[in-house]
Amino acid sequence: MSHLQELESRSIYLIREMAERYGADKVAMLWSMGKDSTTLLWLARKAFLGALPFPVVHLDTGCKFEAMYAYREQWAREWGLDLRIVRNQTALDAGMGPHKGKLACCGALKTDTFKHAITDLGLKAVYLAIRRDEHGVRAKERFVSPRAADFKWQYQDQPLELFDQYADAPAEEGGHVRVHPILDWSELDVWEYIRAEKIPVIDLYFAKDGKRYRSIGCRPCTSPIASDAADLDKVIAELQASPAGERDGRAQDKEDEAAMQKLRALGYM
Repeated sequence: MSHLQELESRSIYLIREMAERYGADKVAMLWSMGKDSTTLLWLARKAFLGALPFPVVHLDTGCKFEAMYAYREQWAREWGLDLRIVRNQTALDAGMGPHKGKLACCGALKTDTFKHAITDLGLKAVYLAIRRDEHGVRAKERFVSPRAADFKWQYQDQPLELFDQYADAPAEEGGHVRVHPILDWSELDVWEYIRAEKIPVIDLYFAKDGKRYRSIGCRPCTSPIASDAADLDKVIAELQASPAGERDGRAQDKEDEAAMQKLRALGYM
């Protein structure tokens, strides 16, 4: 098999294994409409022959790009997804937003919303499209990572993983596991897989007027990079030549050097 085929095979195996282990009615997948989560969604659709047996959850902060909302509606309809859109309306009504501080905003509109979704849907496992090479804190993760009943991540005490032997239960009663099927993929792997599979992605990733988005999040907290990469081949060539970090345009990473670790320890993706 090629490198991409090996990655695909391992990811699909893990997706199927966890759905079987916990039951399709107790698992869900987060979808942010970004390149990574859409790649994960594509893999899950391949794993189940195009018909997902579990819901897809979007944590909607109300601050996304309009192109993301249009993309969500189009492909949720065309792929027949059981899409659950969840928001922390109480926090939004109280005026929560990036002006309150990036950590506070992410905590209220993403982390707290995620916690409520897990509880409300009765989930025992959640698929997430994080990658080790994206951020130093995520490099500490496991493919299957238990979370306690209070949703906290004990990053100092991660389970041992040997070959395809993964943690088989939540850390404690009332806990859940985070499942990371593309944890060992690189950013370049994702883009090469998107090209090989012809996966539709949001056009914000492609350069217009000398700029493009390399990582897409909430509109006020995401900045474009200087780029002339206007198509897939040029994006891939640019990545092969660039030493810059993928999340250089994410404001929450700049506000506090330990921002990601603080957020993830409390339950963030």
